[in-house]
Amino acid sequence: MERTSRTPEQFAKWLRDQLTSRGYDLGPRGGGQGKFAKDSKISGATVSRMLGGHGATDTRVLALLAEALHLPLSDVLVRAGILDEGELKAVRQPELGARRITPEQAATELGIEDDQARRVFISMTQTLQRQPPPGNDEGRLA
Repeated sequence: MERTSRTPEQFAKWLRDQLTSRGYDLGPRGGGQGKFAKDSKISGATVSRMLGGHGATDTRVLALLAEALHLPLSDVLVRAGILDEGELKAVRQPELGARRITPEQAATELGIEDDQARRVFISMTQTLQRQPPPGNDEGRLA
C-alpha cells in the first residue's frame, strides 16, 4: 500500500489552522502557543517544534493533541502522516473473511523497517483497534 506523503510542514500548517480557528493567537506576542501548551498538557517545546514544521510522531503527544482539539485520534494520525486513509480504513473496518494479521506483521508487509517508525505504527494500530467504530459516541469527549 502506498503511503500518502504528508510533510511535517503540511502538518504544521494544519495544526496552525486548527489552533487559530479555536482562538489561539499565534502571533509573536499573542501567547496562544503557550496557552495551547498548557491547555493540551503538551510541553511548550514540543508545541513549538510541531508548529515549526519539525514533525510529531510520539503517540502520546498525538493522543494529547487529538484530545485537546476534540478530534478523533485517527484524524490527527492521518494529518501527521503516520497513517494514510487506506491504512486507517483497513484497521477500522477489516473485511469479513479477510486474513487477520498482527500489527507487527502489517508493519513488515508495508515495508516499515525503521525501528522508530515501526514502533509508532504498531502502537497507533493497537490504539486504533481499541477505539469505538465510527458513529459510536462511546468514549468521545463532549
